[in-house]
Amino acid sequence: MTRARLSLILIVLAGALALAAGSAVGAGAQRASSSSPLVGIGDEQPAMFANPAFKALHTRIARYVTPYDVASNHSHNDLPRLKAWLAAAKKQGIQPLIAFYHSDRTARKMPSVKTYTSEIKKFLKAFPQVTLLQPWNEANRGNVRESGNGSYSSPSATQSAQYYLALKATCPKCTVVGLDVLDSTDVPATIRYINVFKRYLGPKRLPSIWGLHNYSDTNRFHATGTRAVLADTTGQLWLTETGGIVKLSGDFPFSLSRQTKATRYMFTLTGLSRRITRLYVFQWTGGVTARERFDAGLTDVHGKPRPAYCVIYEHVLHKRSCSVKTAKD
Repeated sequence: MTRARLSLILIVLAGALALAAGSAVGAGAQRASSSSPLVGIGDEQPAMFANPAFKALHTRIARYVTPYDVASNHSHNDLPRLKAWLAAAKKQGIQPLIAFYHSDRTARKMPSVKTYTSEIKKFLKAFPQVTLLQPWNEANRGNVRESGNGSYSSPSATQSAQYYLALKATCPKCTVVGLDVLDSTDVPATIRYINVFKRYLGPKRLPSIWGLHNYSDTNRFHATGTRAVLADTTGQLWLTETGGIVKLSGDFPFSLSRQTKATRYMFTLTGLSRRITRLYVFQWTGGVTARERFDAGLTDVHGKPRPAYCVIYEHVLHKRSCSVKTAKD
């Protein structure tokens, strides 16, 4: 074989290898662009983990909301339930996201940064395995009065920024979701809250992960709030609470079929941006009584899956159908 012919063969071979490599890179990019956010469940009932329908989802993330002072054990229920929930999550290899909330003792009084920090230190000492945290659940909800549950307050945007910094300083190795907001029907108010939070922190201390509860978009079948929060933030956006609502007094009468439709639309919203990297569907356990003001359960009070469960099942398992027998309207 002449040297010229050998050179020609080598050139052709190199070109073929380069083309193959380029095709592989292109395929990889296509897979990355079509990747879906991680899907988890938000609920405070440890029994969720034992439900066969939950196990069938093979989810690896879950979210829990607890008082910021839970480690002080002011309530006879909060701490034991949290311990049971975390133990069940660990047994199944599920990563917990813990969001802090108001104290059961002083629900209408926001803690000082000193008190908040002290209680968070107690929590981290009691649960060193928890490293994924949110400073305050649904921070922009304001003062709320609920029948049967009393009333509670939420932090100002400045207080939320202070709690975020305190949590970051107390656990520098933790992953902290910076701000957790509700989209609500007043989107400009939500954006104003985020902007005050941002101004307090300054550009160098902004979170790399933001949290959004986009119930309004999901259940009213639009994208106004989600688009606005995406436009006003940078970094990842986690839908830390979302899902189709079965019942919301004054807005949505009880309807499993409407919940199912909204749950499908929830996944449409995740396609708005690749920055949406996680979503936590709230909630697993349905209302205990028909008088419940809010019910978004994927199961009824007896643990039987509702039709919306099948939407989650088919999406996360890439199935075309769901063989699970579900509850009816």
